[in-house]
Amino acid sequence: MKKILICLGLAATSLLTACDRDLDIVNPNQLTTESFWKTEADALAGVNSVYSTLHRGGISRWMPFYYIIRSDEGRSQSPATDIVNNMDQFLVTDYNYGNAVSVWNDNYIGVNRANQVINNVPNIPMNETLKQRYIGEARFFRGLFYYHLVTLFGNVPLVLETSVVGDRPASATIAQVWAQIETDLTEAAAVLPTTYTGAELGRITKGAAYALLAKAQMQQQKYNEALTPLQWLVEGEGRTIYSLMPNYRENFLTTTENNRESVFEWQFQINEAEFTDDDSETPNHNYGTSLAQFFGPSGIGWSDGEANRWPIYEFYEKTTTGARDPRLEASFLFDSTDVRGPAFTQIYGQTFLQRYGANNKRVWFRKFQNDHWKNEEGYRSPNNWRYIRYADVLLMYAEALNATGKTAQAYPFVDRVRQRAGLPTLTATRPGLTQAQFLAQLKHERVTELSGEGHRWNDLARWGDLGPQLATRDPAFSTFVKGKSELLPIPQLDLDLNPNLTQNPNY
Repeated sequence: MKKILICLGLAATSLLTACDRDLDIVNPNQLTTESFWKTEADALAGVNSVYSTLHRGGISRWMPFYYIIRSDEGRSQSPATDIVNNMDQFLVTDYNYGNAVSVWNDNYIGVNRANQVINNVPNIPMNETLKQRYIGEARFFRGLFYYHLVTLFGNVPLVLETSVVGDRPASATIAQVWAQIETDLTEAAAVLPTTYTGAELGRITKGAAYALLAKAQMQQQKYNEALTPLQWLVEGEGRTIYSLMPNYRENFLTTTENNRESVFEWQFQINEAEFTDDDSETPNHNYGTSLAQFFGPSGIGWSDGEANRWPIYEFYEKTTTGARDPRLEASFLFDSTDVRGPAFTQIYGQTFLQRYGANNKRVWFRKFQNDHWKNEEGYRSPNNWRYIRYADVLLMYAEALNATGKTAQAYPFVDRVRQRAGLPTLTATRPGLTQAQFLAQLKHERVTELSGEGHRWNDLARWGDLGPQLATRDPAFSTFVKGKSELLPIPQLDLDLNPNLTQNPNY
């Protein structure tokens, strides 16, 4: 899967709108819809181009910024004040801010690529099972791209056909977008295989579709509905496919990718010949990720995004042997990543003390960095993003059970996550919790298990916890405006070109 072939010659980068000065000149060197979509090889190339969208900078770099740095676990002290204002402190003054626009554009590029597969592959004479699988992969991705769009931008256009110049789709309601996401993921799960082997390892599975479906349903507080896909994953066929890795750190190393805890993993690889920070129509595009460079500690990367300090204090519980929770060391680089302190903590080949002194209190996210195999970062990290891990699925299942009045039944699934970290079970330490108490405990468990993995913003939104009160642990929230800051503004450029779009409230 790391070497999945990319076909970008499908004119797949059409955006939603077009200016009034439409120019329609045929490029004789570019494939057209009429000349493509003829063979099984075309179908594969088309669906692979959908996967390639994950390599685009708006998705592989800036989108994690919005989910991580905008949440209370992240912060920015970047010298680029536009990053600080727009991506951390909710001071959005430019509705065409480039990093937000790239997230918007790249997700819609992905939608259009997926639409081309969904619209054209049914007409290709080929093996029917494989045909349905390719369509299922595209449906999964369309659901994923809309999951990003609806949670970041809200009332977005719902485009289900291949875009053409002149399209001006209207804003859909948030409910309509969620409904389409559920439809796409349900239909994908029905046709996708449970596992892959060999070169196809890492492609979209039934389990990935069910896990994202559960996320979409839970984000709408549809906990009872979410139990169905989660039960397949935890107590049905999925329990024979997925399990927790014995060593938590193995979920974030280049040497242990696509392991049995990985439910959905973004595939990255170094291309030594690349000369761009995006996927492109040349063979030398970047199919790594530059996020590690932008999250890298000061003196290593640009350090545009880093962690607040409060999450490290969530790791207060000792293991059953009296040791520190091993997830802390795996999750953060700070003065005491090594429990012995700054003189022993290694930061890319030097001690923390050597690099920053004894009193520096900055904290950086460690997951998906490359300090385990080299002493620098760059723009083409090969470290896969484990987007949905089985530990996340277990905690989601516990949350859904608790939300539907089955608190006692939820305990074993939190226990599994805690036991992997060496902690005593929740059953032993906090039996008999009420529904509200159990949810409060789950909020803690998701911080210690999932920090820096891009879930925190949507967790806070789902629980109704976004608001200025978070400023006590993240000062950026002092400028959070209820009823506005939950969503990003629709890019003004698109509003100017498309009168059928509606701006989000209070922008």
